[in-house]
Amino acid sequence: MSIEHLFLTTPAAPVPERWCEAFPAGRVHEAPAMLAHLRGRPANASLIWLSTADAQWAVQLRQVLQALPGVPVVVVSGRPHPLEGLDALDKGARGYTHAYAVPALLQEVALVVEHGGLWVGPDLMRRLVASTHAALARLPAAPAAAVAPDQNAWAQLSAREAEVAHAVSAGRSNKEVATLMHISERTVKAHLGAVFEKLGVRDRLQLVLRLAASADTAQTPERELLS
Repeated sequence: MSIEHLFLTTPAAPVPERWCEAFPAGRVHEAPAMLAHLRGRPANASLIWLSTADAQWAVQLRQVLQALPGVPVVVVSGRPHPLEGLDALDKGARGYTHAYAVPALLQEVALVVEHGGLWVGPDLMRRLVASTHAALARLPAAPAAAVAPDQNAWAQLSAREAEVAHAVSAGRSNKEVATLMHISERTVKAHLGAVFEKLGVRDRLQLVLRLAASADTAQTPERELLS
């Protein structure tokens, strides 16, 4: 079943043109009509997008999630900021991205969220990486047996896949990784898909946590971090 994309619009938050290009079959509703349209439908049948252009976006997000528990929501911002992104995720959003991202990126965001993952931008990812390492550094070391499955999983990665995983975990976008490694974005996506499957993660955030845990508790093998 194809998922339905819905944009929650208000007079202060018009629909971005690129969103319309990314989801030509998408529908646009104000809150009352959207809630009425979705009430009684399966939570995984729709993906809601809302913009921070409306100063009341956080209230709207809370209202949507209270009325439609389990329905994924992606927050878009014309001026993304890590603190705003953290606030959106903390309030229950499944993704946070630029309102004027190219259609292909918006579609990638949707794909990750549809499969149960979280989407965060590069700046927010870097902040999460730093916070994760700081938090792990304060924890007692885990027994070797506890991290053995992670090490076995890392051993399954090719050198190229491990390099992509490390670059992405540092907060780089697919385009930045492609430039860094002198390969195409399509190849980066292919490597990243293989990494997700082999490590059993659904998104970049889970990859960051997996990498951080492996590095801080068992020192991920050097071959797996360098090309």
